[in-house]
Amino acid sequence: MSKSKLEYIWLDGHEPTQELRSKTKIEEDFSGKLEDCPLWSFDGSSTEQAEGGSSDCLLKPVAIYPDPERAGGFLVMAEVLNADGTAHSSNHRAQIDDDDNDFWFGFEQEYFLMDTETDLPLGFPRGGFPGPQGKYYCSVGGRYTWGREFVEEHMDLCIAAGINFEGINQEVAPGQWEFQCFAKGAKKAGDEIWVARYLLNRLSEKYGYYIELHPKPVKGDWNGSGMHANFSNTTLRTCGSKEIYERICEAFRPVASDHIDVYGAFNDERLTGLHETASIKDFSYGVSDRGASIRIPIITVERGWKGWLEDRRPASNGDPYKIAGRIIKTVKSAKIEAVAN
Repeated sequence: MSKSKLEYIWLDGHEPTQELRSKTKIEEDFSGKLEDCPLWSFDGSSTEQAEGGSSDCLLKPVAIYPDPERAGGFLVMAEVLNADGTAHSSNHRAQIDDDDNDFWFGFEQEYFLMDTETDLPLGFPRGGFPGPQGKYYCSVGGRYTWGREFVEEHMDLCIAAGINFEGINQEVAPGQWEFQCFAKGAKKAGDEIWVARYLLNRLSEKYGYYIELHPKPVKGDWNGSGMHANFSNTTLRTCGSKEIYERICEAFRPVASDHIDVYGAFNDERLTGLHETASIKDFSYGVSDRGASIRIPIITVERGWKGWLEDRRPASNGDPYKIAGRIIKTVKSAKIEAVAN
């Protein structure tokens, strides 16, 4: 009789930024299939999701991945339900309107690697600052690069877990890195970012680091951290029309503040109009414009207006479920049917 370790992962109810929680369930003769993952429960009064007098919340498995660090183990992403089986108010995955997986998302997750002894990003000396940004982005060598061993190990773990991991690069500040994930289907895209974040945080325990997702952890003349959301649906992938692209972009203008509301806390510190961002007070779009709210990638134009858009506003601490759900709602509001040219 074999035993498997199932690590159930979920989002708590903390505001303004939800955190990851997890616990291990041992199952005998487990098949490795999602449909065989049992419903489980947890104490919601300890995660800001229930009152002490009625504290049980349910965990509904929604995605499963092999655990790359536990032989025969699995990572089980779960939605939080109320005791009656309805979606908990903190469960934003359940609110996504993409049942046909027509929307594809590629998220670019930026983050800072922090030293637990100094509470500073790797590469920042005590009591001072390293040289100004400019030489760190995609750099090579010990003079400008910190944390590569950790980042490479995280990449290997994600690939081993079956996450559709697309790449890594050092970002513009010391200790700042980025990874990218892509998925067909908004819920799947959110699952993969959250599980990748889980593996990132779990790995930090071994190195004596911690992960900082605040969008502006280092004040001053330094870039903040975002989570650019690249997205498409059948219309964007096939329309071949500049006019349709502009109509979809314009649909974002009247609801710009609604997007900002779900794009991550403290994003006003990052979206200043400087450091490759648009001001949080403005809305703009443009071809190959990294200072715009929404960038139209040049490759989309070169392919005859068939491709995707990049919303550059989401913060590094944003919830990909909320972000994807809001983008889908806005794109659908444009009411443009897919017509291939």
